[in-house]
Amino acid sequence: MTVEQLISFARGAPSLDIVDIDGLKAAAGRAFDADPAGITGYGTSVGYPPLRKWIAEKHGVDVDQVLVTNGSLQADAFLFQHLVSPGDAVVVERPTYDRTLLNLQRMGSKVHAVTIEPDGIDTGELANLLGSGLRPKLAHIIPNFQNPAGVTLSLEKRRALIELAAEYNFTIFEDDPYADVRFRGEPLPSMLTLDDGDNVVHASSFTKTICPGVRVGYLVGPAGLIADIAKQATNLYISPGMVAQAIVYQFCVSGDVDRSIRKVSAALGERATALAGALRREIPDVRFTEPNGGYFLWIELPEDVHADELVPAATERGVTVVKGGDFLPEGGEHSLRLAYSAVTPEQIDEGVRRLADAVRAVRG
Repeated sequence: MTVEQLISFARGAPSLDIVDIDGLKAAAGRAFDADPAGITGYGTSVGYPPLRKWIAEKHGVDVDQVLVTNGSLQADAFLFQHLVSPGDAVVVERPTYDRTLLNLQRMGSKVHAVTIEPDGIDTGELANLLGSGLRPKLAHIIPNFQNPAGVTLSLEKRRALIELAAEYNFTIFEDDPYADVRFRGEPLPSMLTLDDGDNVVHASSFTKTICPGVRVGYLVGPAGLIADIAKQATNLYISPGMVAQAIVYQFCVSGDVDRSIRKVSAALGERATALAGALRREIPDVRFTEPNGGYFLWIELPEDVHADELVPAATERGVTVVKGGDFLPEGGEHSLRLAYSAVTPEQIDEGVRRLADAVRAVRG
């Protein structure tokens, strides 16, 4: 492997070798055979009806609590537009998904970032903020294998968040696209499942379990809220993409999605283990929490290594990474997000060697 061969830890997308191309081709054929009229017309603003029903059954909710969208980021945008006005307080994790942070800032919301610990958001810190008078409209939480930190919210903290939401009357936005791609440990119940009120709106996506190109995500929440957001969707696009949603439905109802999840999770587990091992070997003074699933690992660099200097030095050596400051309202000067989803273990070893060389260079 030469330096000219770029190794990217920058983007959270699966490599082609773990995408079930044959299964998707077969699902597309079945979709057109089974329902040509339904998938070539406009459809409904709430999504392809059979897929909507399948999602409702997966989450144990009524079908009128589900809205299927063009990717989960659009689901996020619909919810933000519906609930958040300029000047409203919103809680996010520190660090958090960069596009969520950017969208909330563009909307004029007042973002309050709460520290993430190895078991998820610091609910004690949040409780203190609420006790001091903070009244957020919503709290955006990525509970499983968080992007970018890779950590998972503990069961205790899931319950604590629900109690805080009920007491202080805010919505928990459970943004959960990674839950199914677990490669270690036992799955935890979603906050949607744990909540006995209307405090949680859940979003997920088929991007991580099938492939990014399908662009199919969804919201699950109280029926009244979903109905209101469906009106926004009607005005925006009449209906989302029926062809993609029908293909996803056929892929899921056939059981292909379960096989895909097993394949993706096994590959990600191998890659995450390789990345953690390479970091411990090549850059032993970085700190990180090893993930149990998902696509990302967050590293804290030594104080004498600045991400603004390290990122270009790494690029010069043929490895791309994302600086931590992109995921924070402020700070992150000594942190990076590394995505391991699109690189083989061999590429990971070489990529971390190059990154270690860049670290040595910026240290002088």
